[in-house]
Amino acid sequence: MPPAPGDEAWAYEVAHPDADQDMAPVVGRNLRRLRMQRGLSLERLSKASGVSRAMLGQIELGQSAPTINVLWKIARALDLPFSALISNTGGTGTRLMRAQQAKRLTSHDGRFASRALFPFDEPRRVEFYELTLRTQSEERADAHPPGTLENLIVTRGTLEMEIGAERHVLAPGDAILFEADKPHVYRNVGQDDLTMYLVMTYAEEVG
Repeated sequence: MPPAPGDEAWAYEVAHPDADQDMAPVVGRNLRRLRMQRGLSLERLSKASGVSRAMLGQIELGQSAPTINVLWKIARALDLPFSALISNTGGTGTRLMRAQQAKRLTSHDGRFASRALFPFDEPRRVEFYELTLRTQSEERADAHPPGTLENLIVTRGTLEMEIGAERHVLAPGDAILFEADKPHVYRNVGQDDLTMYLVMTYAEEVG
């Protein structure tokens, strides 16, 4: 039976089944709170972010785990750092984050995954991520807010980094720092799965 109109777009917006479903309620609560604080309807946020109204509604209800790309679109539309959508209230002091308890966000096909290496306690100006990308895959990222910097180091595999019109190939140990206010692409051009670590710095403190 052929998919109904819009089903393909909907499937693209939904995260891979391997995505961490525990993140859905946290993201849903944060999205609803932030949207209401700004006086935005689902329709207005949909137009600003390019994410369907239906998908936004599902996310707010905690019924759908959004992809990394969808969360980036929403964060940009709200003019907030990515961590504002995944943060949970927590305490201060030493925080140990065990690998087996890691929260991971994925792409729709499960070939790109991001693990936040900071506690989900509050939005941050600086965020630290472990990124993995399967061999012969790519992940396209929209432009982040002006002043956003990405500092990335490859620890396994071969990365082709496309930043606007620029292209750079990074081997293990290579690092790159760039202004992320333009579309960019992470592309695994090697024969092994790619592992890299990313420090994201936003221009201003979150108020």
